[in-house]
Amino acid sequence: MSEVDREQPLVSHLIELRTRLLRIVGGVLLVFLALMPFANPIYSMLAVPLTRHMPAQSSMIAIDVLSPFLTPLKFTLILAAFIAVPWILYQVWAFVAPGLYQREKKLVLPILLSSTLLFYCGMAFAYFVIMPIFFAFITGTAPEGVAVMTDINRYLDFVMTIFFAFGVAFEVPVATVILALAGILSPEAMAAKRSYVIVGAFVIGMLLTPPDVISQTLLAVPMWLLFELGIFVSRLLLRNRQQARAAEAGGDR
Repeated sequence: MSEVDREQPLVSHLIELRTRLLRIVGGVLLVFLALMPFANPIYSMLAVPLTRHMPAQSSMIAIDVLSPFLTPLKFTLILAAFIAVPWILYQVWAFVAPGLYQREKKLVLPILLSSTLLFYCGMAFAYFVIMPIFFAFITGTAPEGVAVMTDINRYLDFVMTIFFAFGVAFEVPVATVILALAGILSPEAMAAKRSYVIVGAFVIGMLLTPPDVISQTLLAVPMWLLFELGIFVSRLLLRNRQQARAAEAGGDR
């Protein structure tokens, strides 16, 4: 094969990659433009876990001059990217699928779908469970004479950190299943390292969450439980794989 023939597939792959990236950006922008007129109400919904527990005379503040305008738009763009995740994953799948074997396609697609669903579940858990508990505790422990008035941009950064931390934490079952199906670690080997996983979960909670015991524990405990769920699912999948191979071997005879 000549050098020109080798370069043609590379160029076609680069063109395909550019097309997929443009479609991803276009999809996110379309969602953003649709949400942009509702940027302020959307940010108000994001702030509910905090504003619900603030004293009646307190409110959120904007320190920077452009924060009242830019911060809601910033969150709307992030939300648009989150909403467009299925479209983004579809473009990634369409790019890599032609180079995969049939067995790999059957494995990759469920992993992509389950990881997306678990990431959404992690953010929902953070918003509906963790944040109300956390902000109720924080606002309730403010010293007398101290007005709780949080900057809207710093609040957004804090909440995005919480969302990302819990979204990643909820990916533990997917990582566990991948390790088991790839043969890197058996479910029994992972179960034997349970004590290390629990310690690691609390260390991760310490690194990814605010410096308080409550939020660290509320991240570490779900991570441990999801690890146990991943081991359980891994055992089921491996058992089904062994039964399928045994059935194929019996059929060949």
